[in-house]
Amino acid sequence: MARRLEAEPLNILLTGVGGQGNVLAARVIAMASVASGYQVAVGETFGASQRGGTVASHVRLALKDRYGPLIPRGEAHVIVGFEPLEACRALLAYGNINTYVLANWRPLPPVSVLQGEEEYPALADLERFLLEHTGGLLVLDATARAQELGSAAATNMVLTGALVASGLLPLDPQALDQVLKELFTDAVLELNRKALAAGMAVWEQSTPQQIWLGCSPNKDSATR
Repeated sequence: MARRLEAEPLNILLTGVGGQGNVLAARVIAMASVASGYQVAVGETFGASQRGGTVASHVRLALKDRYGPLIPRGEAHVIVGFEPLEACRALLAYGNINTYVLANWRPLPPVSVLQGEEEYPALADLERFLLEHTGGLLVLDATARAQELGSAAATNMVLTGALVASGLLPLDPQALDQVLKELFTDAVLELNRKALAAGMAVWEQSTPQQIWLGCSPNKDSATR
């Protein structure tokens, strides 16, 4: 049964660069949300190139009405950044001072930086910007956690687990597990299950990488 949403619609933006898996994460979230009784709209916007360019997945949840697939500028309630700079770019375009941000703190420099045309901003500056312009921020090295499980490709499920455990996405973990069973089998299924659990465990640990400001929607599990 669908739980009450904090906003109608609830706008969640997953953003990264091509190949990071945010499109698959959005699909998993959308399928689990439909199974949980929500009206769901999903949209995607792409940067200059399919791989290496910006990729943003828009997921909009509602209890009754169906909304357009793209989140209006400045109206994202949650941004899941698969890369630090992309998280900041998404916040500028789609966020506001009340937006919550979950960010994978693993830089993936764009082509312009790799070619020496630009410099990647200091991580401390990116973190400061996010802290000053969000309602709440969680940073973690989701890629490192995925690598510990055997594959960096599972970063997307680590972030999805952190999102669900935060209380920002009102889904039962069992609904997500059912979707994983529909999409994957054998070793890949187990990897994604472990990655989802690792992301959820972030909220049960207190580490220097975690920063959470403001009032968390899930006071029982969030690190303040």
